Amino acid sequence: MTAPSEQDKALARQARTVAFVLAGTMILWMGASFLGGRLGWETRFAFLFDLAAIAAFIWALVVTFGIWRKRRGN
Repeated sequence: MTAPSEQDKALARQARTVAFVLAGTMILWMGASFLGGRLGWETRFAFLFDLAAIAAFIWALVVTFGIWRKRRGN
């Protein structure tokens, strides 16, 4: 078994970052939705949290696609 290359290590770091962003986004999004409902926040705040979550998901999708492309190039 060979040791992972520097590129493999970098891709693994990126994948971990994506995983943390996805998990953190889901937790924060659900928490904000729960608090918003409980505290009676205005609807515009719900849309703000939704847009922030969508932005994080799109970022994760783009980075994941980049990781996939780099892995296929090997």
